[in-house]
Amino acid sequence: MLFNIEKCKVMHFGHNNSLVDYCMNSMQLQNIMDKRDLAIVIKWDKQCIAAVKQANKVLGMIKRNFVDRFKDTIMALCKSLVRPHL
Repeated sequence: MLFNIEKCKVMHFGHNNSLVDYCMNSMQLQNIMDKRDLAIVIKWDKQCIAAVKQANKVLGMIKRNFVDRFKDTIMALCKSLVRPHL
């Protein structure tokens, strides 16, 4: 299988990583910090931030659109609408 060198990228993980530059066919590969693939951000800190932002949006929608503020109602809405994002 042939690699498309223009599409190949390098992502370094870990704190003790030496950040080595990699080459294929004497062409240096691009270093990237994060990658989005199938709606998932590959880099845990950014994925967590994106999930929390989406959950906060849903919480805001619940606050704006539901007048009933009883504990049972809010808990049911949070369990069914917010928890799947987290």
